Amino acid sequence: MRYGQLVVGPAGSGKSTYCSTVVKYCQDVKRVVHVVNLDPAAEYFDYPVEIDICELIRVDDVMDDEDLKLGPNGGLVFCLEYLAENMDWLEEQLGDDDDDYFLFDCPGQIELYTHIPAMRQIVDTLQNRWNFRLCVVFLLDSQFLVEASKFFAGMMTALATMVTLELPHVNVLSKVDLLDAKAKKELVRYLDPESADLLSELSKTTNKKYHKLNKAIAALIDDYSLVQFMALDVSDEESVANIVLQVDLAIQYGEDLDVKIPKLERDEMGEDDDTFDLMSEKD
Repeated sequence: MRYGQLVVGPAGSGKSTYCSTVVKYCQDVKRVVHVVNLDPAAEYFDYPVEIDICELIRVDDVMDDEDLKLGPNGGLVFCLEYLAENMDWLEEQLGDDDDDYFLFDCPGQIELYTHIPAMRQIVDTLQNRWNFRLCVVFLLDSQFLVEASKFFAGMMTALATMVTLELPHVNVLSKVDLLDAKAKKELVRYLDPESADLLSELSKTTNKKYHKLNKAIAALIDDYSLVQFMALDVSDEESVANIVLQVDLAIQYGEDLDVKIPKLERDEMGEDDDTFDLMSEKD
């Protein structure tokens, strides 16, 4: 069994910052984590990327192809569809070690998670053929939530992703560390939302003919508790730990695992050190 987080969300929602933060947190708690970049347009990382889709295909190369004649969004979709058709490349890159933990840093084009099947095909292969337990971490920029209409839009996007991928979800309001004190107080109502209050606010800013639709959407989310958010402050280790714990619970990570040691520390300890036998024993 292997484990993974699919880090998704709109462009600019803080996915790369989240990955960087989780990598640092895992280093601090001595957890080995492997980062997989699935964004063929990404160029810069401040964390180690072990597997990069850009080694298979790049958006720039697709856009430069005179036969395809695709723009940035079309090129990105083409790249993910190409990966879905060439999963043997990813299988070779991932290896076959049990109990490995992966972060899949995904593109920000939301259509990949709402109606284009490429990402679902990739997820199905990871789960059904390669024995992965996966959880989606859906990020939404907390600075975006300045009014109820945008919050409902974010919730519906998260819900569409849940329905399409059919995976456990941890929904995260990111960039809380960038908010001032007043904005952080306002954010509380979105973490544990009272749909009646938000619906009342929404009705004041939308055309009357949409009020019934607003009410139906609010009821759907409220009655079934389909979407809830956690706040992420990357400067607060406890905030990061809470989200990682929630993901671990969703994928049942940590049950009967061998303790793994980063390669650098193994080299320092020496391969013949008796510590390895002690640390690799199961309870």
